[in-house]
Amino acid sequence: MTGADVDRMVDRLFVDTHRKTTAFWALLTLAAVIAGAGVVADSTATVIGAMIVAPLMTPILGTALAVVLGDRRRTVRGITLIVLGAAAVVAIAYVLGLLVPEPVVAPNNSQVAGRVSPHLVDLVAALATGVVGAFALVRSDVSDALPGVAIAISLVPPLAVVGMTLESGAPRQALGAFLLFATNVAAIVATGTLVLLAYRIRAVAEAAGRPVARIGPRTLVVVFGFLVLVTVPLTIGSLHALTENTTVAGIRPVAERWASASSWQIVGVSSTEKGIRIDAVGPPPTVDVGSLRRDLDAAGFADVPVEVSLVVGGIRELPAQ
Repeated sequence: MTGADVDRMVDRLFVDTHRKTTAFWALLTLAAVIAGAGVVADSTATVIGAMIVAPLMTPILGTALAVVLGDRRRTVRGITLIVLGAAAVVAIAYVLGLLVPEPVVAPNNSQVAGRVSPHLVDLVAALATGVVGAFALVRSDVSDALPGVAIAISLVPPLAVVGMTLESGAPRQALGAFLLFATNVAAIVATGTLVLLAYRIRAVAEAAGRPVARIGPRTLVVVFGFLVLVTVPLTIGSLHALTENTTVAGIRPVAERWASASSWQIVGVSSTEKGIRIDAVGPPPTVDVGSLRRDLDAAGFADVPVEVSLVVGGIRELPAQ
């Protein structure tokens, strides 16, 4: 690392001029519109386009650099840009949601469904992506990896989902999408700080004559405390998902045995907010769902609420007149 590398990073990450500020807000607004449209259309390609355009990675990594340099003013400015930028994306998505006649929620939209239930694996991916982003920033010879980092980390799309689901009257889904965004921000700032410290940016900046202030222990506690804070709900969500998957795996063979006894077939067993949903299809007459309840109780699932959807098939003769 040299002083020129520090100057390059400072110039790239700190949004502290009128030209950079206007570019940031213009790109963020466009990225919010693209992400909102992609979520409404359930288009993965459009959402990826929003990820590439979105400039939120700049103030997030800029906050990490400001923390390492002990620049309190730029740290506060970076956090302010992140908060205001996130609020702007949510507001834009909310307005776009008003133009859509149908609610944009997880049951009918895969873009929403993939972002409202973050787990620990999302944190692991965010940590790895944050390391890659900081490494690509420090090493100018691998800066070509930054577009891939923008695609790997999800910043604007979760915020668009927050706005859409809030407008659709699904606050729990909005909270889940916001948790995903907060997880990514916490991971990038924490790993960015560690990578920059490992590359001795402070010593290089001091040798180059740049002002470097002392890093207070409270600052590092806040940075890594934020990471720990988002880990708690992610852990709870992961454990809940594991429990649900275990329950679904246990109920499926019981339901299949019940269905096969009446020449019916189980086409789906899934977890819902109300419990477990079982989808069954078969010939008339319909089957006795009470016997299924008794089988589940005997198998140890007496405390699990179950909803059964029956689709009665068969052949119907329509003779000519």
